Amino acid sequence: MQGEGTVLLVDGLNLFLRHFTANPAMGSNGNHVGGIVGSLYDLNAIVQRFKPHKVYVVWEGGGSPRRRHIFPDYKAHRRPERLNRIYADEIKTTVSDHDNQIKDVVNLLKMLPVNQLYVPDCEADDIIAYICRYEHPNDLHVILSSDKDYYQLVSEKTVIYSPTSKKIIQVQDVIDRFGIHPNNFALAKAVCGDPSDNIPGISGVKFKTLSNRFSNLTDETPVMLDDFFVAARQAAGNSTIKAHKQIVEGIDTIRRNWELVHLDTGILSGTQAKRIQDLCVACKSNRDKIGFIRYLLSLGIQTFNADLIFYTFSHIGA
Repeated sequence: MQGEGTVLLVDGLNLFLRHFTANPAMGSNGNHVGGIVGSLYDLNAIVQRFKPHKVYVVWEGGGSPRRRHIFPDYKAHRRPERLNRIYADEIKTTVSDHDNQIKDVVNLLKMLPVNQLYVPDCEADDIIAYICRYEHPNDLHVILSSDKDYYQLVSEKTVIYSPTSKKIIQVQDVIDRFGIHPNNFALAKAVCGDPSDNIPGISGVKFKTLSNRFSNLTDETPVMLDDFFVAARQAAGNSTIKAHKQIVEGIDTIRRNWELVHLDTGILSGTQAKRIQDLCVACKSNRDKIGFIRYLLSLGIQTFNADLIFYTFSHIGA
């Protein structure tokens, strides 16, 4: 999984939040910098491991109006981030601190050979899914994220590197964990729901239950929604298992959830898809080590190893 044929796709906000919430580091000027230094060091380690020839860092574009139109409660009522701040009573963590650190990460990455993508009203996973399916078709795509939404993209050409488990997730890993093939993961998620995105599923039906009742979801062949519903109706008529009946009664919910969780161009406007294409073509390779160091110093970050990260990224082209 190394060499010229590897493209690294980083879910920027997912990466940042892991460090912003867990790393309480302070700069010499008294500001929080944990999200900044943590993101940079983590990205450096991933590039060292996979040696990609291209790196995309993809940022959230403010959410998906289309999904909110389908389901107004989509991603509503999310719990606040739990912060590792032993000095929380003395130094308050604010929204501006969060946003400023993201801004600083973006500005620092502009001085590295990293391609940053942002598309208004477009979620990062939609952009990453588009790139996986339609850009760099001959390369291996490595997605850096702890978000399970990406499991539906896993294939011979796409793997996920989980920063929490420090493991590469491939097709068999998804099957072993959920009993569901990645090609049918979106369907399974539409049935089971996703509490993290406030998407209610069919009560009592979990991934393992689903794979036990519908064994073809473990197979590589994608199962179409209507075929799944036919099988569910047949099963409900021939058994007393509660899950079959619940699925049949929840068909409308499952159809709606499918529109919310399935990552494909259907959720993108033509303008958004064109924007992604243009950004992939227009990205430039920057290497401004002096500017990078000066920016770190302006943030009170004095011990970051800039030599290391510029050496790690030295092989990356535009």
